[in-house]
Amino acid sequence: MLDALVIAPHPDDAELGMGGTIALMLQRGLAVGVLDLTDGEPTPLGSIEIRSRETAAASSALGLAWRENLGLPNRRLRPTLAARAALAAVIRRTRPRWLFAPHWVDAHPDHTAATKLTEAARFWAKLTRSDLSGEPWHPERIYHYACVHLKVLLRPAFIVDISSTWEIKRRSLDCYASQFPATARSPTVLERVDAAAAWWGSMIGVARGEPFT
Repeated sequence: MLDALVIAPHPDDAELGMGGTIALMLQRGLAVGVLDLTDGEPTPLGSIEIRSRETAAASSALGLAWRENLGLPNRRLRPTLAARAALAAVIRRTRPRWLFAPHWVDAHPDHTAATKLTEAARFWAKLTRSDLSGEPWHPERIYHYACVHLKVLLRPAFIVDISSTWEIKRRSLDCYASQFPATARSPTVLERVDAAAAWWGSMIGVARGEPFT
C-alpha cells in the first residue's frame, strides 16, 4: 500500500526532519504515509484540538493522503510490548517498503523511544503464527532522519536535495503556529532548520538538503 512510512514521535517531527523529502517523494509518485505516535500535548501554547488542526493543515501543505496517530502517551513514550504490537499492526496493514524513524542519538526521550519501538515493531511485523492482525510483512530498510534535538555530529549516509520542495516544507512548518510562535527568541527553531538545510545542501552543492543515516 505505502512505499514509505514515516514514524514521527510527535506531530511536526516528520515535517522538521524530512518534510522536503516527503514532498519530493510524493511529487515523484511514491505513496508516503506519516504515523504520529502521540498527539504531542501538552505544550505551552497548544492543545489536542489545536495540534489536530495544525497537523491536518500541514498534511495538506505536504500533499499527504495518508496520516494517522497511534495514540501513545506524549512525554511518556516507551517501546512497550503493547506499543510494539500496535505499531507492528500498522506496518502489516500499510505494507511499506521503507520505514523512516528519528536518529537514535537524541536528547528527547520520546525520540529515542520511537526509534527503538520502530526497530522492534519492524521485526514483529514479519512474524508468522502470531496474534497480530494482518498478514506478515517486513519492510526492506529503516532510514533515520535528523530531529531538532539531535545530540551528535551527524555523518549521513546520504543527503537528499530538497531545493525544489523547500518552500513546501516551510509552508508545512508554518502550520504549527502553536509550536513555532512568531514571538520566539532568535534563533528560533525554524531559523535553525533553515540554517541546517542550507548547510546540508552546501555539502552536495545545492541550495537545501536533508540528511539521512
